[in-house]
Amino acid sequence: MRTPVMPSAPLSEQVGAPVGCKLEGLQATGSFKVRGAASRILAATSAPEPLAGVVTASTGNHGRAMAHIARQLDIPAIVCVSDNVPDGKVAALRQLGCELVVGGDSQAAALVTAADLAATRNLVLVHPFDDPEVIAGQGTIGLEVLDQAPETTTVVVPLSGGGLLAGIAVAVKGLRDDVRVVGVSMEGGAVMAASLAAGHPVDLPETRSLADSLQGGIGLDNVHSWPLVRDLVDEVVLVDEQSIWDGMRFAMDHHRLVLEGAGAIAMGALLSGAVEVDGPTVTICSGSNAELAQVEALARRDTSPPP
Repeated sequence: MRTPVMPSAPLSEQVGAPVGCKLEGLQATGSFKVRGAASRILAATSAPEPLAGVVTASTGNHGRAMAHIARQLDIPAIVCVSDNVPDGKVAALRQLGCELVVGGDSQAAALVTAADLAATRNLVLVHPFDDPEVIAGQGTIGLEVLDQAPETTTVVVPLSGGGLLAGIAVAVKGLRDDVRVVGVSMEGGAVMAASLAAGHPVDLPETRSLADSLQGGIGLDNVHSWPLVRDLVDEVVLVDEQSIWDGMRFAMDHHRLVLEGAGAIAMGALLSGAVEVDGPTVTICSGSNAELAQVEALARRDTSPPP
């Protein structure tokens, strides 16, 4: 679905430049992930051989998107998640009727399980980020941003495995090389940022964060998203947990908009000054699947995130 870019007068006033918010939380599954999942699965269904099913590993949103698309197409789906995935996202997956495999201490472990299932059951692996079709699907956001807000000079994008950031960077830089593309991740366990600093993909332990959707590695054998982020993205910044919570609070207080931590991290980066802008800017509000305890705390206007 094509989502709107909502102008935010309060955020614009805070940072001293026009800011729009690309509302990907309005997608059917509550996040941008449905774009990449649809792109990959539809490509697989065009192959001459029948599709036995699809499988993926996920921190929640990608699995939900894949299961949703698979159910629309009546295709069997398996989603592998680690023990770190929040209960609310696990419950949402179960409601979609997919086969759910829970276990392992990280997304990397869940990806190993998914790859094994793909090989043993002859399933199509729908990788959460390191896949050209998935990256292309996420890139449609960049095309929409330039169409809806052609005056944009900076796009601020949540960053985890890099599928979203890589796709947007390819689309935006392909049409407007003058537009600045900035990735934002949390301070703890920011694997892509650490990989950029090292000059090659690295691994880090997962760290608990409000931006749970951004947890997980990029894969030491990353083929697609890592080089695209390295070559096309102008800047990557990290923000602390309070900044993420401040972004979530700002969205609720000023727009009555529920954003999960990953969905609010770009907004938090602007509010904290981690990303400085001097022209029209679009933040990618990537998802709305906040845990209920977080929504309750936002409604109470708590200044600190729930434990």
